[in-house]
Amino acid sequence: MLRTLTGTRARIAAGFLALLLPQTADALEYHAGPGQQLESPFEVPWHALQAGDVVFIHWREQAYRYKWVMAGRGTAEQPIIVRGVPGPEGQLPRIDGEQAVTPPPLNFWSEERAVIKIGGARIPEADDPAHIVIENLEIRGAHPDYWFFGRGGLQTYSDAASAIYVESGSHITIRNCVLRNCANGFFSAHESSEVLLEGCELRNNGVRGSISQHNSYTASRGMTYQFNRFESLGAGCLGNNLKDRSAGLVVRYNWIEGGNRQLDLVEGDDSEAIRRDPRYRRTFVYGNVLIEPEDAGNNQIVHYGGDNGDESLYRKGTLYLLHNTVVSQRSGPTTLVRLSTNDETAVISGNILYSTAAGARLAILDESGKAQLARNWIHRGWVNSHEDAFQGRVDAHDNLEGESPALTDAGQFDFRPAPDSPCIDAGPSLKLADGYELSLEWEFAAPRGARRRTIDGPLDLGAFESRPAGTSTR
Repeated sequence: MLRTLTGTRARIAAGFLALLLPQTADALEYHAGPGQQLESPFEVPWHALQAGDVVFIHWREQAYRYKWVMAGRGTAEQPIIVRGVPGPEGQLPRIDGEQAVTPPPLNFWSEERAVIKIGGARIPEADDPAHIVIENLEIRGAHPDYWFFGRGGLQTYSDAASAIYVESGSHITIRNCVLRNCANGFFSAHESSEVLLEGCELRNNGVRGSISQHNSYTASRGMTYQFNRFESLGAGCLGNNLKDRSAGLVVRYNWIEGGNRQLDLVEGDDSEAIRRDPRYRRTFVYGNVLIEPEDAGNNQIVHYGGDNGDESLYRKGTLYLLHNTVVSQRSGPTTLVRLSTNDETAVISGNILYSTAAGARLAILDESGKAQLARNWIHRGWVNSHEDAFQGRVDAHDNLEGESPALTDAGQFDFRPAPDSPCIDAGPSLKLADGYELSLEWEFAAPRGARRRTIDGPLDLGAFESRPAGTSTR
């Protein structure tokens, strides 16, 4: 049951007296914004949130310049929710970390790491935060160029700062948020588990001239990305679009455009728990659009394995790259996957692999690793590798080759197979060799989100089923 606080009683609950009510039996609603019980998120009792509590942050024309920590423990049936209430034209409430203030009595370390932090606090005491949902907010400004006012006075953000930083906690969901103009858009650390980033937009993040900050950088035991839109990093920022060090990684139904690499999936070097997780050596990337622009840094679209030099920590497992639409706009060479060692394997099936340059410009692997390339559409003339010192192996069979996959309007980013496309009904079985069966229930829907994948007969190749004219994928 939810009950809403109003009037004077709401003001009391939002202040220090909330400390006296930590065991209330009923879940509470807090409404912050113009004309609401609380004027702003500053008055929300962040230190006292319990299972089932919902904080509504209502849109206003001005951004809210506040930052806070969440460390409560919800349940699957009663999560703790922070929910933006959009404006009359769908505008998301804006939380701006630039010149933001941390409200009392919050007391937590690493304030310089985020606008909103989950886990790791003295007040509220962080005791395994769980089942926390943040949705419908636009969050920006956690960047070393900006300052905030916290418990230590005026401070600048770290060069590792992010819009949302999950230091610890389980079953954390970030949904329908815009995360922009930060050093990292989203960041999770190795004490987190079962994290979901869903339906979000990440853009213009990074630090100029640096390769170390990314639109998203995660290391969790159980990490799922779905229905998100990843656009380019900020001007002059050299990081990857999505970088991950997790176990149990699933990247599905996303639009990922630009970055040094679109996907950089490397070892869980900070956490033995991640490396011992039985999901560590199996990674799923399916139903995504991966776009390599002409001027987007590295020519590798996906990197899988490790990057810190200690090969004993590398993933050394299987990357499943399935039913994606991969488009390279480079005039020069493109490499689909870099596998760090010959102990890494890529299963590549059901994809559209299209290079706007000549087919010989497209290579499957870099220097090493094993690729199983089956039942894809691929640009005729492709090569195993562009490297003279190639040590890997590509086993290819049953692929469709041609000059064009006949997409609806690739120039306008409509990547649905056209009615005459050879990709229609050409998809492989979704039963994988290790017994795992994939279910392609969704496809990305612009500008971010998803729709049901309409399947009539065998699957089409790539991230989309063929649809009637007028249904855009971007």
